[in-house]
Parts: sequence; C-alpha cells; structure tokens
Amino acid sequence: MKLKYLVPPHIFLSLTLSLSFSFIGLNALADDLASDLTKDKPNKIEEALPVTELRAFVEVMERVKNEYVEPVSNQTLLENAIKGMLSNLDPHSSFYNAVEFADLTESTSGEFAGLGVEISSQDGLLRVISPLDDSPAFKAGVKAGDIIVKINEIAIQSVSLEDAINMLKGDPGTEVILTIIREGAAKPLNIKILRDIIKTKSTRSEMLEDGFGYLRISQFQGRTDSEAADKINDLMSMVQNNSTPKNSQKNTQKELGLKGLVLDLRNNPGGLVEQAVAISDLFLNNGLVVYLQGRDASTREDMLATTGDILKGAPIIVLINAGSASASEIVAGALKDNNRALIVGERSFGKGSVQVMIPLNDGRGLKFTTSRYYTPSGKSIQAEGIAPDIEIGDFSVKARMDNLERVREADLVGHLNNENSQAAKALNATNLNLAERDYQLYEALNLLKALVKSKELSNRSGLNLSTQEKLSIEDKPFDLDVQ
Repeated sequence: MKLKYLVPPHIFLSLTLSLSFSFIGLNALADDLASDLTKDKPNKIEEALPVTELRAFVEVMERVKNEYVEPVSNQTLLENAIKGMLSNLDPHSSFYNAVEFADLTESTSGEFAGLGVEISSQDGLLRVISPLDDSPAFKAGVKAGDIIVKINEIAIQSVSLEDAINMLKGDPGTEVILTIIREGAAKPLNIKILRDIIKTKSTRSEMLEDGFGYLRISQFQGRTDSEAADKINDLMSMVQNNSTPKNSQKNTQKELGLKGLVLDLRNNPGGLVEQAVAISDLFLNNGLVVYLQGRDASTREDMLATTGDILKGAPIIVLINAGSASASEIVAGALKDNNRALIVGERSFGKGSVQVMIPLNDGRGLKFTTSRYYTPSGKSIQAEGIAPDIEIGDFSVKARMDNLERVREADLVGHLNNENSQAAKALNATNLNLAERDYQLYEALNLLKALVKSKELSNRSGLNLSTQEKLSIEDKPFDLDVQ
C-alpha cells in the first residue's frame, strides 16, 4: 500500500525533529515554511500544510509543557494528541500504545484476560455492545445495551476513556464492580465480576430435534468459517447416523442432510469482515455478499459468494438482537437480501463501518474507519441496524398449568396404547425445556419447522405458497404464558 504524504517528507521530518528539540524553534520553522512555501503556490501549500493549525498546536504544547502543574513528557503529550485526533473521528477509531495494541490483537486470536465484554464509547460513558458467551461478564448478568457509569465507584466521566478501559483489565481472580444503567431498571445496578482468562470458542452446535440443527457463532475470529463448516458437517453426520432405512426411503433425509438450521448471531459483537463473508458464503451459491466503499466511489470493493451451499437449500432462521453488531450484521444482511434466510429476533446494533488495524513502530498501532459496508440491496445499516422479518422479544415463559385439564382418549380406562406415545412425550418435554430456557430460540425452531413443512407441501402438491402462508403453518405443541 502506497502512502500519500499530506505534508512533503522533508517538511514533515523537519517538523518532527523540531518538536523533539525546541518548541520555540518549531514556531519559527512553521513561520519560515509558511513564508517561503506560500510565495509561489499559496493555495496548494495551505491544503498540504495547515500552517495556522500547526502553529496553534505547537503553542498549546509549549504552554502545557512549561506551565502544567506537574511535569509531563513530550512523548505523553504527543501520544495524547494522536489519541485525541483519532478518538474524535468516531467511536471506533483509536491509537494504541504497545501494550494496548498487543491486547487488541490478542482479542481476535481466541484467548485473553479480562471481563469478556465488547464496549464502545458513548457521551463519555461506556456502552456494552455485548458480553461474550460464557465470559465472566456474561455469567454476572451484564447485558447488551448496558451503560457503564462507574468502575469500582470511580465515575467514568472523571477519567479518560483509555484509563476507564484499563480499569476493566486486571489479573485473573481479581474483582471489579461495575455500576450500570439498564433500560427498564428503576435505579443503577451494581454488578460484581471476577476477572478471568477468556478462552473464546467462536462456534458451538447442537441438534434441537431430529434433523433440525443449531449453530451458535459468538464472534468472528480467524478460523470461524472452518469451525462452522465442521460443526454443520457433524450435525449432518448425526442425522445420517440416526436415520433408518425406513425413514430414509420415506423422506430421503440421508440424502438431504439437515431439514433446517437455526443460525444464532445474538450478542455477537462482530470481528473479522473476511470471516463474515466466508460464513455467508457457506450458505450461498452465488451473488453479492457485501460491498465496502470509502469516501470515493472508486474505492468500492464487492465481495461475492462462490458456488456451493453447504445446506443444499435447506431453510435457515437467523437469530439477531441488539447485541448483534458489525460482522454479524453483514451475515444477516447478506442472507436476508439474497432471500436465503428468515431473520428473527430484535433489531441489530447498527454498526455499518469497517476499521483497519495498522501496526506502527515499537509495537504501537492504530485502528481507524476506512469505509462503510452495504448489504447486497445497497442499504447501509449504520446507526439503523438490520430489522428482523419477524420480531420476537426476549421473554421468559413457563408452561400454563390449568386446574381443569380437558379429558382426552389417553385418560379413558382401557384405551389402546400408541407405540409412539413415549417418544411424543419426550419431544414435548424437550420443547418445554427449550421454551423455558430460551424463548426466542424456541420460536425460531417453530418457524423453521413451518418453513420446512411448507417446502414439503409445495414439493408434494406443486403449490407456490407465499411467505405469509408459509408462516401460518407454525406448530406449537403446548400453551405458554409469556411474561
């Protein structure tokens, strides 16, 4: 990548050296440069070298250096100036010292120490994008959207953003108390968290019911695509191993693999863009996944899917919520716009920008926004998020126990037994457990069943059901009280 100098190299070098040795000399140098270089090409020089602003910067730095109440080094002043330059652009652009940049790089590798929470700055406070799965923050009850106002009784707004983030860090086993404001809570909450080593597993899977798989992606790391593919292949193997010759002939499940998949991206704060593209590509045969575009239209970069759908067209439900951000929104947007999946849950976070990490000398580095990303339909989700096709809130439920239950055939004395009754009871108990454990996932599974059933009916009778008609075939095995 070629760098374009806004300041000619020899001038930039002179300015840097002067900063190191003499503030007064730099003022003089800035005046000389402004006088000499603007003689022939005043407009171009003013654009390349903002002399007035440089002069103001040097004057402020000189004042602070000589008159601040405590001694402060040139390095500290310059680092703070660079941090201010980037942090005032947007909440996702930052400058990092060597330790901070190492931590940032480490967080995408899969193991690091801390609370396990993704945060962003908001009006001088810290906003939780999402806690990582099974992290100390997750186990302690921190939720997406929480606003951290104090750390160990120290107000966030009384310290710098850098210091606040450092206060969250610490040795494994040490305690930190977060004071948070949560929507709907009558007063601030104090949450105690024990720091620990965060070993992030970006994927996990399970079989919800026979033929209906579940894939959870908690964040997008370096090998998330290959891990996800392995998990899906494992689910397919489970289906094939459990299928008998009888039911294999009936519905060719051995050939079809999974009937459907729930892809869970809730509380996924994002990660590597290329991994989001690769995950989308697993389920798409072709087409646009996402495109990135910087300040100039000529910088547009299209990212396309390659041939091959790992599920061979089986229906997909994508679960999202307010903690689904960035790379997870790329996946949701790609599958939605390509009509490959139904998006269920709550509106996502709305981070539609892309950052690059650039290592500098001495281990330091910077991260700054270089482009926005757009879904295949050309929509930017910046500050808006992905709207679900079907909105389902995060409710808690319990089975409704009526005092007077209706009499059924099974209640009659001498009724004939059904050889499948035990399996049906077991399935009903499993569904009840899922509904109480995770209501959104339970509803997603019901919707997935409806899509599969509508596809079977369409293939059987030649019907071309609309989306509304497909969703009307939802099957709920028992009544629920939603709280």
